[in-house]
Amino acid sequence: MPSSKKARQAVLQLSADTGTGPVYELGSGWGNLLIPLARQYPERKIVGYELSLVPWLTTLILIKLLRLKNVELHRQNFLKADLSEASVLLCYLFPEGMQAIADRLAAGHMTPQYLISNNFSLPSHHPVNVLHLTDFYKSPVYLYKVSSL
Repeated sequence: MPSSKKARQAVLQLSADTGTGPVYELGSGWGNLLIPLARQYPERKIVGYELSLVPWLTTLILIKLLRLKNVELHRQNFLKADLSEASVLLCYLFPEGMQAIADRLAAGHMTPQYLISNNFSLPSHHPVNVLHLTDFYKSPVYLYKVSSL
């Protein structure tokens, strides 16, 4: 499910104060967030993970057409990927996916400084900021500080 325009704006707003390190989107879909991130932060490395062939291929073509040099796109399950370079993780996952991320964080398999999640909270963590969208559900977008700088 692609992020709404309001959710994308919230994620971009929350990502503004997350430093200059690499941003990893876990489940980048059709590139609806990956591409705006790459444009907003041309100095940052933006990495996307998408398993589904057609969305991955569509995003890859868009990246090439737009000549976005700061983007890496992987067709891989992010739960099996090396995410150790990530400074920021972006997620729009289901509750079980968020639990899997929490488990990997707890096990020390990744050490991002921040995690931004659209709609679903990160188990056993407390957000430092929550933006509530002006949609029907007042959907939350969470910002977590998950490790020290």
